[in-house]
Amino acid sequence: MDTLFEKEPKKGINKTYLVGGLIGLVVVAAVIAAAMLLQGKSMDEQKQDVLADALREGSPQFEEVTKDIIIATGDNTVESPNAFGYISMFITGKIRNKGTRNINGLEVKVAVVDQFDQTLKEKRVLVVPTQVQLLGPGESIPITLAIDGFEKKDDRANIRWKVTAIRVAQ
Repeated sequence: MDTLFEKEPKKGINKTYLVGGLIGLVVVAAVIAAAMLLQGKSMDEQKQDVLADALREGSPQFEEVTKDIIIATGDNTVESPNAFGYISMFITGKIRNKGTRNINGLEVKVAVVDQFDQTLKEKRVLVVPTQVQLLGPGESIPITLAIDGFEKKDDRANIRWKVTAIRVAQ
């Protein structure tokens, strides 16, 4: 008869586990925040450091060095719609150094243009030293990048490549 009137233990959320989980979550978030603060320079700052002494458009040395860089668009460029109704382009190409100098810093600008050569979207990419440390004489490297945010009505007629910064190894 004693068993008929005994209360069963209450089932539910154990407060100890809840408090422990919250404390663990706060500790993990603090560790991640500290790691990000101690990480150092951002990607943009690192890119600026790499290209700090690079030759830029307008200088006579820039024209002399960039004439040896050949950039060709690959056959594998793909247009892909995304869930938001926009189109992403995955552009492939090949960069070749036909000169006699080692290139240890190279930034290129890729632009998607319409039939009237009006730029729809463009993107700058640091190729060397991001993909390879050094682009030697006669060497080629493939490049792949994505440009997002095109609308269906956009006239994506062509792709233009341009060297925007170059650094030659001494």
